[in-house]
Amino acid sequence: MKRRDFVIKSSLAAAAVSSVSPGFAYINKHIGTNAPIRIGVIGTGDRGGGLISVMNGIEGIEVAGCCDIIPFRLDNGMKRAGDSAKAYTDYRKLLEDKSIDAVLVSTPFSTHGQIELDALAAGKHVYGEKTMAKGYEDILNVVDAQKGDLVFQTGHQYHSSRLYTHVVDLIKDGKIGKITAFECQWNRSGNWRRNVPKPELERMINWRMYREYSGGLTAELCSHQIDFVNWVLGETPSQVFGTGGIDYWKDGRETYDNVHHLFSYPSGVEATFTCLTTNAKDDYQIKVMGDKGTIILDYVNGWFYPEGNYTKKRADVDGVAGATIPWEAGKGIPFEFSHADPSKQALMDFRDSIKNNTKPLSDLKTGANTAICVQMALDSMLNNEIVQWNPKHTI
Repeated sequence: MKRRDFVIKSSLAAAAVSSVSPGFAYINKHIGTNAPIRIGVIGTGDRGGGLISVMNGIEGIEVAGCCDIIPFRLDNGMKRAGDSAKAYTDYRKLLEDKSIDAVLVSTPFSTHGQIELDALAAGKHVYGEKTMAKGYEDILNVVDAQKGDLVFQTGHQYHSSRLYTHVVDLIKDGKIGKITAFECQWNRSGNWRRNVPKPELERMINWRMYREYSGGLTAELCSHQIDFVNWVLGETPSQVFGTGGIDYWKDGRETYDNVHHLFSYPSGVEATFTCLTTNAKDDYQIKVMGDKGTIILDYVNGWFYPEGNYTKKRADVDGVAGATIPWEAGKGIPFEFSHADPSKQALMDFRDSIKNNTKPLSDLKTGANTAICVQMALDSMLNNEIVQWNPKHTI
C-alpha cells in the first residue's frame, strides 16, 4: 500500500467518517458564489478564541462550530462565535458535519498532525496553526494526505502580511544588495505560563511547558521568523545548530526558557534566531543584512538602513529641493505602507484561496519546510549536535 493510501485510510478510521474514501473527489462549491465559508474552530484557547473574534469581522466567513475538551475554553469560544455556532467536545464529530467547509486547527502542537489528517480525509479545507505538525513522520504524512482542490494554509500569518510581501519583493529586486546574514529575535519578559483553575488541568493548559506536547519557544515563536528566512532565500538550511536551557524559570517546566539557533543555508547565508523569556528589549525583530543596506522588521512596521555614507537630505525628494527624508534613529527610513493586521489578512487569504481555488501564500509546502526546520532545531538542542538537512525530507 502506498503511504498516501495508508495515511488516508488510517485517519478515516480514527475520525469515524464513513462517507469519505481514499478516492474522494472534493467539489469546491464556493467557486463563483457568494456563499460564506463555514469554519469550525478546533481548539478555542487563547489563539483559537482570538481568531474567532477576528473572523467575526471578515466578510464571507462564518464561524459554524467550536470544539475544545476544556469546558471553560469551549464556553469562551462559543460566546465569541454566537448562537448560530454548534459546540463540540470531540473534533471528529465536528468533522462529520457536512455543512462545515473548513477547519481552523489551534490545538496543542503535538495534536496538529492527526487532526489535520482527519480533516483532509473528511474533505475539509484546513487552516493549520503553526507549527504545522510535530515530528518528521507527521509532517510528511500531512503532505501526502492533501488531495484535489482542498486548500491547506499554514498559520504563519506574517507570510500573508502585505508589508512582509512588499519587503520580500524589495529584497529580491536588490534593495539591500547581496544578502549576507539574518538576525532574528522574539524576546519576552515573563514565565509564559497560563493561570490554571484546577491542578488537574495543568498539563492541558500549560502544554507549552511539556515536551510531550510542545516544541517550546522554537515551535511557538521562532518558527515565524524561520518561515520568513526560508521564504526570502527560497531554500531550506543545509545544517542547523541550537542551544538553550532551563536557566531562569525553575518551575518544573520541561521546555527551555531561552533558545539560540544558527541556521546555515546552501547559498552561504547564516541566520540566527534567539528567544528569551527574561528580557523583552526590542521584543520581536528581524534584521535582513545585505552589502547595500539592512531591512528591519517588527510585527507591523519596517525600516531601510542604507550602507555607507548617507545624508538625510537629498537634492530632490519627491520634487521638493532639499526635502528631508523621514529617519528614525537606529533604524533608518521607515516604510510608509498601509496594510491589514497580519492575522486578519491571513484569514482573508484563506477565504479567497477557497473561493478562487488558488494556492495560499503560506501553503502546505512552506509550512512543512518550516516544521522540518523546527524539528531539526529541537533535535540539535536536545542532542547537542549539528543536524544536517535530510534529503528524504525534501518536498
